[in-house]
Amino acid sequence: MSIELFRQDRHVCVMFARLGDEGGDAVQSNQFLLVNGDTGAILDPGGNIAYNELYLGMSAFFAPHKLAAIVASHADPDIIASLDRWMTATEAPVYISRIWERFAPHFCKPGKTAGRIVGLPDAGERLRLGTGADRFELWALPAHFLHAEGNFQFYDPVSRILFSGDLGASLGVSLNPEQPVTSLAAHIPRMEGFHRRYMVSNKVLRLWAAMVRQLDIQMIAPQHGAPMVGPAVQEFIAWVEQLECGVDLFGPANYRVPG
Repeated sequence: MSIELFRQDRHVCVMFARLGDEGGDAVQSNQFLLVNGDTGAILDPGGNIAYNELYLGMSAFFAPHKLAAIVASHADPDIIASLDRWMTATEAPVYISRIWERFAPHFCKPGKTAGRIVGLPDAGERLRLGTGADRFELWALPAHFLHAEGNFQFYDPVSRILFSGDLGASLGVSLNPEQPVTSLAAHIPRMEGFHRRYMVSNKVLRLWAAMVRQLDIQMIAPQHGAPMVGPAVQEFIAWVEQLECGVDLFGPANYRVPG
């Protein structure tokens, strides 16, 4: 099932939210397709459980050989475990942190990623994708340690959607990922446990908050759970800015030889 998040002329952002359900064996995850004219990019394509429907969804907009890029926030299985199949079905390069560019090929048969992995520098980059009239930008924003060592979020300056990876994730069998969150307070119980464990430290969250406040963000679209829109965007930024998490919460009691 796909959900259209944005449409302006030939620029479209689509979310696929039900290709792996929280109630089953696999954690619920979102995959995103960014379309610009006759080309586009896939963001965090997911594992094999997501491949078929995402491939068909993309093919409804443009031919697979016209895919301009596959972008990955980091190298977890729910992000790029289907990479081998995308290397066969498309000609697109894969953009991922330089930290992970030599790890990503482990998802593929030998040689399939040769010349197709583009390592992103820690500082990020304004990616210019596509050609001619279909050329578009996608900004890779540094989000290191949120939660991976080399981690990026992706900002679309046309739709003003921040594709935030694991930051902003919400979980739970009662969650409806197709329903955007407009007010954060009631949503926090679906987010708090995940963020306290998966995000590395409050220091990094504060640095991230200072960076994204420079952007005009109309929607935060995480890799798990529901997007955030309206007042929830700034409420989320303010919430994580104050959140103790990760190493902030660990001490000697967490590092004992098991009895």
